[in-house]
Amino acid sequence: MQEQIGKLLFRFEQVEELLAQADVLSDQKRYQELAQEHSYLLEIKDKWLLCEDLQRQLEENQNLLKEEKDLVFADYIRQEIEELEKKISVSTSDLNHLLIPPDPLDSRNVILEVRAGTGGDEAAIFVGDCVRMYKLYADFKGWKHELLSCTPSEMGGFKEYFMVLSGHNVYRCLQYEAGTHRVQRVPKTEAQGRVHTSAVTLAILVEPDESEKIVLDEKDLKIDTYRASGAGGQHVNTTDSAVRITHVPTGLVATCQEERSQHKNKDKAKRLLVAKLAERKKLKAESEMASLRASQVGTGDRSGRIRTYNFPQNRVTDHRIDLTLYKLHLIMEGDLNEIINALIAYFYQKKLEIVGNQFS
Repeated sequence: MQEQIGKLLFRFEQVEELLAQADVLSDQKRYQELAQEHSYLLEIKDKWLLCEDLQRQLEENQNLLKEEKDLVFADYIRQEIEELEKKISVSTSDLNHLLIPPDPLDSRNVILEVRAGTGGDEAAIFVGDCVRMYKLYADFKGWKHELLSCTPSEMGGFKEYFMVLSGHNVYRCLQYEAGTHRVQRVPKTEAQGRVHTSAVTLAILVEPDESEKIVLDEKDLKIDTYRASGAGGQHVNTTDSAVRITHVPTGLVATCQEERSQHKNKDKAKRLLVAKLAERKKLKAESEMASLRASQVGTGDRSGRIRTYNFPQNRVTDHRIDLTLYKLHLIMEGDLNEIINALIAYFYQKKLEIVGNQFS
């Protein structure tokens, strides 16, 4: 690792020099590319310096412990050593995560789609719990989240929920969250105290940028307006502000009723529809290139159960990497870093293995 870090730190110095050059400053595209690389390398540099500092503190405390004769102070030093070892473990894990090379899609906006599956009202309630969990995680990461569309459930939660997440490394962190998430707990409506199993499905759609945007032909669209339902104020039941857009050639549908303005709802529905069409196009291209499977690893097939949240045991298990953590209460508060970093490392290694096999 040290050799790899050394090369990256040398590159960091090169990029800093390039960013100060006049010809780079005048070339916006080149400047943005270098600025993004600089941000990535700075993050690695900061994390590496932190790891070095923690390691230095650990060695100093270990040397102190060998010489310390006072039993009370020695016990205090041992506690310090234990805390430092934990911090080093976390920081090293974060650094390993950062050393996975960036991808052009890493910081692209994503549309997170959460739908209730099996389990009726309890599944809808868990959709609400998942939405809250990802919003808290987004807040922790410094991302922005924007509601696109949702359908509330009478018993609480949502039948479906669509939101846009934007910020640094959004797609990098969330790309492996797609799939079926299973929950095991006693529902609020359960009088006998029995544990029920429900499920929700997640999809992660990359929002197309300007160069990739699919242009919608109005002739291919069937646009219906209707009165919105659910909470939202007096306008909900008095104006036909809700919009449903059907893309006739594919049958894909997008709806929105969140805004008071029919025009704004139409814009949001179109935005969602474009993302769905882009995802459909991407999946079709991947299907046609089935022999090159490296790009298809971890696409998050929604039919596959990827994670179980067991509330009675405070346990969460990601079945793809056999990772079990007994801190579900923290995970539901947005503490997803440990799971997400492990998934990124696992699927990156899988891609390397597949590429290696293709050339062996």
